[in-house]
Amino acid sequence: MSAVATERLIRPHGGELVDRTGERPYDVESLDRFVVTAREASDLDMLASGALSPLHGFMGREDYERVLEEMRLANGLPWALPVCLPVPAPPKTDRIAVADESGTFRAVVDVEEVYEYDKEREAELCFRTRDRGHPGVARLHGQDGLYVGGRVTVFSRAEPQFRSLALDPAETRAAFAERGWRRVVGFQTRNPIHRAHEYLTKVALETVDGLLVHPLVGETKSDDVPAATRVECYRVLLHGYYPPDRVLLSAFPAAMRYAGPREAIWHAICRKNYGCSHFIVGRDHAGVGDYYGTYDAQLIFDEFAPHELDVEPMFFEHSFWCRACGSMASAKTCPHGADEHVFLSGTKVRELLSAGEVPPEEFTRAEVAEVLIEAYR
Repeated sequence: MSAVATERLIRPHGGELVDRTGERPYDVESLDRFVVTAREASDLDMLASGALSPLHGFMGREDYERVLEEMRLANGLPWALPVCLPVPAPPKTDRIAVADESGTFRAVVDVEEVYEYDKEREAELCFRTRDRGHPGVARLHGQDGLYVGGRVTVFSRAEPQFRSLALDPAETRAAFAERGWRRVVGFQTRNPIHRAHEYLTKVALETVDGLLVHPLVGETKSDDVPAATRVECYRVLLHGYYPPDRVLLSAFPAAMRYAGPREAIWHAICRKNYGCSHFIVGRDHAGVGDYYGTYDAQLIFDEFAPHELDVEPMFFEHSFWCRACGSMASAKTCPHGADEHVFLSGTKVRELLSAGEVPPEEFTRAEVAEVLIEAYR
C-alpha cells in the first residue's frame, strides 16, 4: 500500500513512523552484552516497528526527566511514560548488544548516556504511589539502578505469539486504507470482551468508519487471563456479533505497566501510530487494585490542550444490562436503580467459570463463556 493511499489517515505521533530495524553488526558477539526482560524486549520490538514513534531508542536523561515531570519529551511533544533500558553497571563501550531472556541477540544500542534515577520518585510520578504492592512499582524496584539512553537498531525481531494478528503500524494503516477507513477507533483490552465492552465498542463504531480491536498480548500479571484464551474469546465474539468489514483484530505487543491514567495517554499515542484517529477510554483504564479513581484515566486528558494529542479520546462510563430498560445502558442513559442492573464482580465470574457454570447472557455472550469455561478446566 503506497504512502499516497494512507495519507488520509491520522499522522503518526511526531509526523513520521520511525523504523529502527537494520542489519546485524558483524562484531555483535564481541560487544558488551546485556540481557533484557520480556518488558524491555517488547519495547525493543515496538521501537523497531514504529509503534513508539517518535522514539528512536531508549530515553536519555532529558527526555526521561521531562516525561516524569511534565508528560512531554524534551522537544515538548506529549508522552506519558518512560521507555528506558535499565542496566546493572555502565557499559565498557559506546555500543552494546541486547539479548532476550533466551540469550538470542536482538539489537544493538548506541550508548549516548548512562544515568542514575530515583526509583521512589519515578514510582510516585508515574504510578501515583510508592506502594510496592502495586505491580508496576514492584517491578521498578526489582530492576537495575542505571538507565542507558541511545538509539537502537533491531536486527532480529522475536517470533510473535500470534502470527496472524501481528500487524505493525504500517500494516494496520495499509489495512485501514484498503478498506477505505479514515476515522478509526482503537480499543485496548487485556481482558475478555464481555457485554459491557461490546456495547461501548459498538456505540463508538456508530460514529467512525472502523474499529481496531487491539488486545495487549505482552507481559501481564500472573492472575490476568492468559493471552491465548483472550484471543480465542475475541475471535468467537467478532465472528458472531460484529460486521467483518467494519472491524480489524490485531495484537498489541506491549507489556502492561498498570500505570492507570498515564498509561491511558501512552496507549492512545501508540494507537495513533497504528492509524487510529479515536481511542476508547473506559472506567479504570490500565488500572489495578484501588490505586486510581474510577475515571482518573479520563480526567488526565484534560492536562493537554484540546486536540494537542491529535488522537481523540472517547470516554465511556461503566455500562451494564438493565432489566427494566431491557438493554445495555449506563448511568447517563438509565434511570433505574442498581437492583435492576446485572453486574458481576470478577471474583464471581471466576467462581462460575471454575464451576463450569455459564454467567448470565446479560453479562457475557455464551460463546465467550464456553471458551473461558474450557480454559478454567
